[in-house]
Amino acid sequence: MRNIPETDSYWNQYLVLFDTASDVFTLISFHDVRRALCEAPENVATLIKVITSRLFNLVSDHTFPTATASVTSFASSFIRSSTGMQDRNATKEVLNCLRVLQRVLPVVFETEGESSRLEMEIFWKRETAQEGSQVAEEASKPQFVIEDDDDEGEGLSAPSTPGLSHSSPPQQPKTAKALPSVVERLFSCLVDLMFCCGFTLPAKIQVDHYKINYTIWEKGVGSTTDPGPGQQFESNRTEVLRTLLVLFSKQIYAPPSSLFTSPSLYALHFVQHTPRRDVLTILCSLLNTVMNAARPTTNNLIGGVAGKLPYNHWVFKGEDSKATLVGMCLQVLCVLLDFQSGSARDIASADGESSTPSAKTNAFRYFVMKLHRTTDFEFILSGVLGIFGEQMSALNNLLPGSKKGVPYITETVIFFWKIIELNKKFRTFVLESDRGMDIIAYLLCYGIEIKDKPEQHGLCRSISYIIQSLSAERAFGAKLASPIKVQLPPKVTVLGNAGDFLINAVYSMIATTQGSLSSLYPALVIALANAAPYFKNLSINSSARLMQLFNAFSNASFLLSDEGYPRLLFFMLEVFNAVLLRNLSENPNLVYNIVRANKTFEDLGTFTLARGLREIRRKQLAKEECARDSSDKQKGRASQSDAEQPGDEKARLVRTGSRDDGPDDIEAQRRSTSEDRTGRPLMSPTLPIASVSTEMPPNGPSEKARGKMRARAGSEELTGSLERLAASGVGRNGFVPTQEWVTSWQQGLPLDVIMIVTSELYPKIQGLQSSLSGPTANSAIVDLLRSAALQEHLPKSPPLSPRRFAWTDASIVWLTSLIWGEIYVRGMTPLGIWNATSVRLFYVKHTQTQPRQITETVSNVVGGLLGRTESSQSLRQRQ
Repeated sequence: MRNIPETDSYWNQYLVLFDTASDVFTLISFHDVRRALCEAPENVATLIKVITSRLFNLVSDHTFPTATASVTSFASSFIRSSTGMQDRNATKEVLNCLRVLQRVLPVVFETEGESSRLEMEIFWKRETAQEGSQVAEEASKPQFVIEDDDDEGEGLSAPSTPGLSHSSPPQQPKTAKALPSVVERLFSCLVDLMFCCGFTLPAKIQVDHYKINYTIWEKGVGSTTDPGPGQQFESNRTEVLRTLLVLFSKQIYAPPSSLFTSPSLYALHFVQHTPRRDVLTILCSLLNTVMNAARPTTNNLIGGVAGKLPYNHWVFKGEDSKATLVGMCLQVLCVLLDFQSGSARDIASADGESSTPSAKTNAFRYFVMKLHRTTDFEFILSGVLGIFGEQMSALNNLLPGSKKGVPYITETVIFFWKIIELNKKFRTFVLESDRGMDIIAYLLCYGIEIKDKPEQHGLCRSISYIIQSLSAERAFGAKLASPIKVQLPPKVTVLGNAGDFLINAVYSMIATTQGSLSSLYPALVIALANAAPYFKNLSINSSARLMQLFNAFSNASFLLSDEGYPRLLFFMLEVFNAVLLRNLSENPNLVYNIVRANKTFEDLGTFTLARGLREIRRKQLAKEECARDSSDKQKGRASQSDAEQPGDEKARLVRTGSRDDGPDDIEAQRRSTSEDRTGRPLMSPTLPIASVSTEMPPNGPSEKARGKMRARAGSEELTGSLERLAASGVGRNGFVPTQEWVTSWQQGLPLDVIMIVTSELYPKIQGLQSSLSGPTANSAIVDLLRSAALQEHLPKSPPLSPRRFAWTDASIVWLTSLIWGEIYVRGMTPLGIWNATSVRLFYVKHTQTQPRQITETVSNVVGGLLGRTESSQSLRQRQ
């Protein structure tokens, strides 16, 4: 049956039938709502109007919220039920209104065309009423009168929604008055529900008959008192926040290309038209709930001990209401602090290099930027560190799996990024505090932990950008000489200071991921370049790691495979230059490695495309020979190829010895070290393995044909083969390197400082090695490097100019997609809020699922949207 009137008793079941959120999401399927939207759209519109209207009326009704049941009231209700009398449960009806909206709205949001116009008609259309009529008077009055002496704040316009206003509207001369839209009243109602005594706040703090009390949920920023915990309050808060998220999720049904031009009207209205007092109360409530998450809150001794027992999450099953609420608070915070669509975009500064939010663009971003009290900063930093510490403890416990990981760690990382991005004072406070390096250590450790999980690569990318942002601060560099104080997992523990840890962590993120995280390389290497002027007393291991990264980035196979890869080599050279110009005598280990690699630097100074292609071809042939040798060995030890193997090996050794340039000792050590460092290629997995492999020793095979190919490379045949190699087997994604392109970056490599240092120190080190031996020579070389004075030979150190992370439209779209992707995945269990809807902001891979059994109850509930069944018709007649 179509066109069911709003007054029909059929709609009552949506308020009273369900007992939990799972009931709503189980009994009402997306398929039913989508079908009704196509075949009977007026019924869906009526359902939304009925649900929202009932919600508004219930919240203002004196029976809401329903008092918590006591033994006496339970006995009374039992007597009433046995006699056929039923008490109305207003709280249950309010929760069911929220849950039905959560179920229906995603289907409404995903539609386009006529159905999209239906959405605008339902939610955003403003009705008009005659001035002085009862309807206009009721709509113009606030739902609850609350004293508010605070200034509404700079740039916040007077709210048009009655529920958002707490003062009488100005008189208008017109006879017709525009009433607030449904969505405006809905946001006002949801904000009231967030601070409703007896529903989301303890009833004891209610003042007189005013049940709406804008009190911050927990102690922390903006509040020194704690209203008190309550599991049912936590569950109700989660329901309200989930409804807000569903309203904001309109954004995920628009393609990335329209993120800025077609913003979510729901999120836009909330960040721009929520009154200042409500913004601050909501912001502090969400923030404090999250920051208190890692602090023990139970006073029950048994409960406190049980929470610390190993494997307790396997013993005590069920949803953790507190963890669910914290995760929901973080998701809402991330969405609000990230939102920059349409007119909510930050305002560009006068210099055009930065932008900042205002109270008009996004009030939530603006007030986070305005936080300034040291006690608030300490509270936030302690909370973030507590969550990170809890996650690391779960990952690296002596008993694997004995502790449950933090389910909202991704949102915590993104929130931390947002707050250090928005609030420069907080960013400085973090880096200057004694625990500044602790949070860096936690971020890098977690990045190393998840680097091999493809589904977590978006979070790895976020961590790399955070490290780049922080590394550009002077306070970051000042802390690099201090040790890491927090306990780290054994596999990432590094001897030395924070600078050593940073180098080894970046190396681990790059060198052990086989190129799968190549998009992270620039941010991580830039972080090293930003930090390099502050490197002091680097250990032998850290110095070797830096040289391994340099050798990998200077490899011809790597340089010629992508147009952007030479910049990584440029950044590594900047690292060396910064150390040599500022802290040469305090880093003898790194300086010694640089001097030993002087031939590599010289080769870079004369690098050409032809030389790079020859090197790639040589390694291809080496790999082919290795494969042939392996195949011959499998055929039998007595084969002719085996008999020739010793001769080949001898030829390799002889040829290698004759090819060495410079003193034998240093060059032999350099080649040996280089072999170890380039043992694992740092290539993208999209490159052909045969063309980029660096697994073979640089000595190479002994075939005469290859020697002829290297010598006299100017022949026509050789030139043709190199051109074919460049066109087909080197570049990524169709990239073809040219000599003009090589010249464009090769001539700009900052090699001068390195060449001056090596030319001055190389002969002296050679002399010490030839005159001394063993530990005596090593000690003498270290003393030489510590006392080296090359100021008169080197140019003056340039002023520091760290490369900061710069937001672009592409990066904003990427982070918004990452945030909503995480919310989408988290929403899949247990309810599946956005499952099976046509998400366009990011890609969702759908899998086959078993169809649910449709029972008579389900048919009766959703059947009215499409046309009543006989059973529902007879039920109405009996009523």
